[in-house]
Amino acid sequence: MSDARELEDLLGAGEEITIVCHNNPDPDCLASAFALGRIAAASGIDERRILYSGDISHQQNRAFVNLLELELQPFDPAMVRDREDGALLAFVDHSRPGVNNEIPEGTPVDVVIDHHPAEDIEARFVDHREGIGATATILTEYVADLEIEFDETLATALLFAIRRETLEFLRGATTEEYGAAETLHEHVDGDLLRQLANPSVSGATVDAIAEAIENRTVRSATLFSHVGRTSERDALPQAADYLATLEGVSTTIIFGIVEDAIHLSARSTDSRVHAGDLLASAFEEVGSAGGHREMAGGQIPLGIFADYTDDDEALISIVERVITRRLAEELNLGDDES
Repeated sequence: MSDARELEDLLGAGEEITIVCHNNPDPDCLASAFALGRIAAASGIDERRILYSGDISHQQNRAFVNLLELELQPFDPAMVRDREDGALLAFVDHSRPGVNNEIPEGTPVDVVIDHHPAEDIEARFVDHREGIGATATILTEYVADLEIEFDETLATALLFAIRRETLEFLRGATTEEYGAAETLHEHVDGDLLRQLANPSVSGATVDAIAEAIENRTVRSATLFSHVGRTSERDALPQAADYLATLEGVSTTIIFGIVEDAIHLSARSTDSRVHAGDLLASAFEEVGSAGGHREMAGGQIPLGIFADYTDDDEALISIVERVITRRLAEELNLGDDES
């Protein structure tokens, strides 16, 4: 039995489904949740909900939700805690309770579909493919295998998610992504796809990226920078993507303070550096961090940092020194800066 048919059988025995996105969901997570909801509907589940935690703050993510008119609900613990028999719980684009989501550790999960590195995944149905470029690729395969209609909204959501997750097929794309794109292409709304790809950018995002450009330092081929304190969490990966194109740089790490946490975003084209392992090794004992070889992120509660000073400028200076030193140690870099 194919994975798609196995999933269909499990869904067919359910009466309702709660699909939980990871914190601050991106297009890959959102499109995958949308597609799984369609599969659940085709399997006879009438009551379906998609929950998210955190913020949908990146301009492309906001455009994605608004233009595609996705129905999302803020995470409510009761919807997971008070489940009855026949109520299914599904994760897409993440895999373990308590890791990048608000689900309590140890919560039984029915469905996990993901492509991020992870271990010890437990669920009644698991499709975990680290070698694939996007979770949306897996869901595209399911929809096609189950002969569910690709209407314009669903096809556009999935294709945009695949393009965004792989940086237009330049990062981590496999033959499966190209095959999925071929499947989706004839069903896509081209005008809607262009609108999703070119949303307006907030002034706060531009300011944060400008801060990262101004604050950059380079050691060997590694660039470190920070955006200071910002309300635009998603400005960090955008700054990382932009500065990763700087001549002579193969690894880029951007960090900044968002509310009560330090956020990090890393990019690397250096075959000797696994960005996810780098951040995990440096910070997993004090926060959460990880990701792929070429792209990773992390989050560290301010905690003791905030006890040193209530002066924001001094706090940022302390965070910059500590974060940069720890990363430099992990990368075996010297103290010289250029």
